[in-house]
Amino acid sequence: MTIDFRFYFSLFLRRLHYFLIPLSIFAAAGVALAIMLPPVYRAEAVLIVESQQIPSDLADTTVRVEATEQLQIIQQRILTRDRLLEMANRLDIYDRQQASAATRLTADEIVEDLRDRITIVTTGGSTRGEAQATIVRVGFNAETAPLSAAVTNEIVTMILQENVEIRTNVAAQTLDFFTEEVARLDQELAERGAEILAFQEENLDALPDSLDFRRSQQAAAQERLVALEREESVLIDRRARLVDLYETTGQVLSSNQPATPLSPEERQLQGLQDELAQISAVLSPTNPRVRVLSAQIEALEERLAGQSDGTEEANLQAEELSLYEIQLADIDGQLDFIQSQKDQIQRTMDALQTSIEATPGNAIILDTLERDYANIRAQYDQAVANRARAETGDTIEALAKGQRITVIEQAIAPREPESPNRPLLAAGGVGAGIVVGLAVVVLIELLNSSIRRPVDLTNGLGIMPLGTIPMIRTRGEVIRRRLIILAGFVIALGVVPWALWYVHTRITPLDALINQILSRLPI
Repeated sequence: MTIDFRFYFSLFLRRLHYFLIPLSIFAAAGVALAIMLPPVYRAEAVLIVESQQIPSDLADTTVRVEATEQLQIIQQRILTRDRLLEMANRLDIYDRQQASAATRLTADEIVEDLRDRITIVTTGGSTRGEAQATIVRVGFNAETAPLSAAVTNEIVTMILQENVEIRTNVAAQTLDFFTEEVARLDQELAERGAEILAFQEENLDALPDSLDFRRSQQAAAQERLVALEREESVLIDRRARLVDLYETTGQVLSSNQPATPLSPEERQLQGLQDELAQISAVLSPTNPRVRVLSAQIEALEERLAGQSDGTEEANLQAEELSLYEIQLADIDGQLDFIQSQKDQIQRTMDALQTSIEATPGNAIILDTLERDYANIRAQYDQAVANRARAETGDTIEALAKGQRITVIEQAIAPREPESPNRPLLAAGGVGAGIVVGLAVVVLIELLNSSIRRPVDLTNGLGIMPLGTIPMIRTRGEVIRRRLIILAGFVIALGVVPWALWYVHTRITPLDALINQILSRLPI
């Protein structure tokens, strides 16, 4: 089956106006866009993130934020609504469009437009364990080259200011925190120390550090009590024998009795001296028991020295009594003295026992208090060390010796606009018009099922026509058809550019409209 190119060419010529009208529309739209779209100048600045200037093993900063994370934080702060509106008003970014519809942009539209025109691209950093330099490229699209450079440099200044502010604020807040922590722990440490001191003063006689001494005192008192009981037993037996002897014989003197009896204090002094002589042979002079006996001997000696003045008077009174009465009085005096000593020692032992029994509980409480004090002291020492590091970090950030962002290349006004590519837009409009025009012609012919040549009769009806007569239009039909085609060309060449101009100047700029449409497309 051969293709009749001549027939199809004749059909194309017959439908030529269906091809030319879409071609004219798209070509006019492409040329209008190429002419009306404002030039877009793009200035770009290059920044680099430098590491800490001072070796970290000598002095480290307290700001531990990764460069990429910090740049993301800075970007979000810069692109906030208030910051963008303030920058737009300060730099008069939209002041050059006072005569256009852009002056009617709302605040939300201005913010969205600025976010679309600002580009902040970060490359490098730590990737897969490999450290690379972190490079930041900042750009801004504007209608004029000076405005593009001015806004780009302003954004760079904002980035540098935000970086310094973030790092200094973090360092200052860290220092303030540890300063307050040191003051709090110092106060708590003083309170715990005062609590321990008050407990020790309240339980001075029942503290664990004097437990051994009190136990030795208790043992010495016990031994002294046993000695007194033994001496008391001897005196009781002696008194009983003296009474039996006197009742039997009526006499009490014997060849071994002293003519002058000793006083109870003198007998006690003699007994203490004998006991001190015995224990001095086995114990050191610094032993608590030796010290206690020495103190008792000194006290009795001072008491006997004060009683020496009344000795003669006591001797005169003793001469008036019988020897039996004197001896009984002497023994009874010794027994009374021994009993008083036993009562005193028993009270001392009871007090010692009470303090010894209270010592374990006091030891637990004191251990708890001291443990809390030690824990707080450890926290205090750690807080002081952290405050010192925080002060170093704050100094490093104040002197800009920590991680910082520096400008490698300032933004300058570009010589040529980056977009639009006007020849490409015009050529694209013509190309789109050709494709759409051909598609319209092909679609019309595919939908047309009428018989247009003799071979269609033969193929469709199976008959051979003797002759064919083409459709003949009247003059009115021809004029009407030509007017319709002419109106289509007028619309394509006049209305479409005018409509684009009206939208661009009265409703919204075409570049913003195109960006909005592209942002909504799933591409």
